[in-house]
Amino acid sequence: MTTTTKQFNKFRGFILYSMKQFLYFILLGGLVLSCKNNGGKSEESTQKIADQNRRPNIIYILADDLGYGDLSVYGQDKFSTPNIDKLAKEGMLFTQHYSGSTVCAPSRSALLTGMHTGHTVVRGNKEIMPEGQYPIPDNTYTLAEAIKKAGYTTGAFGKWGLGFPGSEGDPINQGFDTFFGYNCQRLGHNYYPRHLWSNSDSLVLKNNEGKSKGTYAPELIHEKTLDFIENNKDNPFFLYVASIIPHAELAAPESVMEKYRGKFPPEKAYQGVDDGPEYRTGPYESQKETHAAFVSMVHILDQQVGEIVSKLEDLGLADNTLIIFTSDNGPHTEGGADPDYFDSNGPLRGTKRDLYEGGIRVPMIAKWPNKVEAGTETDHISAFWDVFPTFSEIAGLQKPEDIDGISFLPTLLGNQSEQKNHQYLYWEFHEKGGRQAIRKGDWKAVKYNVFDAENSPLQLYDLSKDISEQNDIANEHPEVVKEMEQLFAQARTPSEVFTFNQGTYLNIE
Repeated sequence: MTTTTKQFNKFRGFILYSMKQFLYFILLGGLVLSCKNNGGKSEESTQKIADQNRRPNIIYILADDLGYGDLSVYGQDKFSTPNIDKLAKEGMLFTQHYSGSTVCAPSRSALLTGMHTGHTVVRGNKEIMPEGQYPIPDNTYTLAEAIKKAGYTTGAFGKWGLGFPGSEGDPINQGFDTFFGYNCQRLGHNYYPRHLWSNSDSLVLKNNEGKSKGTYAPELIHEKTLDFIENNKDNPFFLYVASIIPHAELAAPESVMEKYRGKFPPEKAYQGVDDGPEYRTGPYESQKETHAAFVSMVHILDQQVGEIVSKLEDLGLADNTLIIFTSDNGPHTEGGADPDYFDSNGPLRGTKRDLYEGGIRVPMIAKWPNKVEAGTETDHISAFWDVFPTFSEIAGLQKPEDIDGISFLPTLLGNQSEQKNHQYLYWEFHEKGGRQAIRKGDWKAVKYNVFDAENSPLQLYDLSKDISEQNDIANEHPEVVKEMEQLFAQARTPSEVFTFNQGTYLNIE
């Protein structure tokens, strides 16, 4: 997207928002006069109308490396997630929702730009030392910038990973009014960091000096998240909660660990980096009880979701707030994580960095009282790049024309006849020799070793019969293979920065 296009989109959003506000206040003024002419009660009636016409708050909670099978509402039976399950009970559960990518940064780039990894600007994890990742360019029009033009206050809390501090990709330079958390996803590997970022300021955590573990970062970030809700209770807000849980390292406070210690035998120990120059700069610390630690982390995540909901209820905001909960990619295997023990990918094949379903199909739950029917389930096929147009439509904005996303608002509202569908979904991953995948209807095409074209046969699966992608039927459907090859060729535009032979920090992000 060019700078001119970005400026035009911002100007168009401002004009549309201004027109809506003008018409709204004319309507509100007429209602005030009507109330006065009907014997008073104007203040009470005006406030009631204002509440009814206030744009909904939007909260998007993004777990980090939480698998499709890591929630009890999606089939997890070794531990429970009661607060997240309650979201599903009171809202809508998506069974065919996909992340933007199979690793962190490109997945978030797809989310915030509305483009899949064949088009979005950040297509892989690319380190900028000493702290941060390759930045979203300034001329990229992001979801936060768009929704801010609709009068929303915007806040991001947790992990960023899309631009080093002070860069054009810094969250404060990409549409967020407030940011608190880890700018750098590599430093986000450590749960007792030396510092976090508060907007443009580095906040030193003195309680974590040396080997001390006085401040568990997810707890501090959560406190700031709740403060944001409190501070913006009187105006519409967009809250992006990018939790680092349950990404490795595997670490949780003792007060939670003691609840689960000894309950998941046999335990699995992990030997990490516990001192030296790289300590708490990315490599994971050791963990003797990885199973208990993983469950403890998910417990904390679930508890924090419940506290966000309670905060909304206490402030009287719950009925006018859309909450979406999801994960940035499939379950990881680093730092001692054991997805096989917990069946973290459910019936799906693969984990993080795979483009099989287990690496990219993720849980998603939406709750919006009186809008989304409680206790419903949908098999609508959607992906991260659909969030931008969905939230734009909710905020009363026109979506940018040059994005890949399609709004799933009709699905949320139960208007299936109005729901548009993708012709296909596309992913690419630039590590491990290069990987590509396309889903078109029930067909799923996967290519590995893309950088070595002679050793990259197309695999084909029918997800309606083979959700676990165990039976490659490419030889039985040459016409479908031909169509998929054509789609692979046309689905992407080249990137000079992200290629199919790159590596990342320790190749583990």
